Amino acid sequence: MTERKRIDSWLSDMDGVLVHEGRPIPGADEFIKRLSESGKKFRVLTNNSIYTQRDLSVRLAGAGLSVPAESIWTSALATAQFLDDQRSGGSAYVIGEAGLTTALHEVGYVLTDLDPDYVVLGETRTYSFTQITRAIRLIEGGARFIATNPDPIGPSTEGSLPACGAVAALITKATGVAPYFVGKPNPRMMRSALNEIEGHSETTAMIGDRMDTDIVSGMEAGLFTILVLTGVTQRDQIDRFPYRPSLVVDSVADLIDLI
Repeated sequence: MTERKRIDSWLSDMDGVLVHEGRPIPGADEFIKRLSESGKKFRVLTNNSIYTQRDLSVRLAGAGLSVPAESIWTSALATAQFLDDQRSGGSAYVIGEAGLTTALHEVGYVLTDLDPDYVVLGETRTYSFTQITRAIRLIEGGARFIATNPDPIGPSTEGSLPACGAVAALITKATGVAPYFVGKPNPRMMRSALNEIEGHSETTAMIGDRMDTDIVSGMEAGLFTILVLTGVTQRDQIDRFPYRPSLVVDSVADLIDLI
C-alpha cells in the first residue's frame, strides 16, 4: 500500500461510487456535501459521453446529490480537449449524443461527413448501421479514428447494451484501424481532470469502483487510488490484478473523515 499523504484535491468516478442505477449510494450525499464545504477542488468523472455537464448535474440532483455542472468531467470533454490540442479548429464525423457534439462545438470543431480529419465514436443508445458504415468508409478514406472510451457494454433496465468499445471493435474489424481511446483507463483522462482543478498528482486522490479502469488509470497518473466496494470490483477480486489500490474501503461513507 502507498503511504498516504495529505489529500488536497479529489477525483471520483460516478457510477458505482456515488450512484448505482440512478440511486445514491449511502453516504455519497454527505461525502459531496463535505467536499463542497471544505473548499477543496474536486471533479466527478465518467466515461459516459452521452450527457453534457449540466445534464449530469441535473441527473445527480435527482438522486439527491448536489454536484455543480462545472465539477463534472466526462470522456466527451476529455476527447474534445485532446482533439483541440492535436488539431485545433479541425473537423470530425461524430457518432454520439449531445454530450460529445456539444463539447466538440465548444472547442471550435466542425462536424461533417465530408472529408473530416477524424471519425469520433462516442456513446449513444441508438447506434445506426448507416452511421457505422459511413464511419468505416471515412476511415478507409484516411480519417483518423478516435473513441471516447473502451467500455464494451453499458447497463440498462433490460440488461446489457453494446457500448462504445464494442462498436469500435466492429469498425476496427472492418477497417483494420484501431482507435485511440481517450477515456479511462487512459491516464490522460485523469491528467486532463487534474489540470482542470490545477491539482498535483501527489496530493490528489482518485476514487473508483473498478480495478481495470479507475484504479489502473489513477495509478498510472500518479494519484493516490481508493477502491470502493460498492460497484464492479469486489474484495476477493483485487488480488487477481498485478497492481493494487492505495486504499480499499467499503464505500465513500468511509472517506468523509479524510476530507
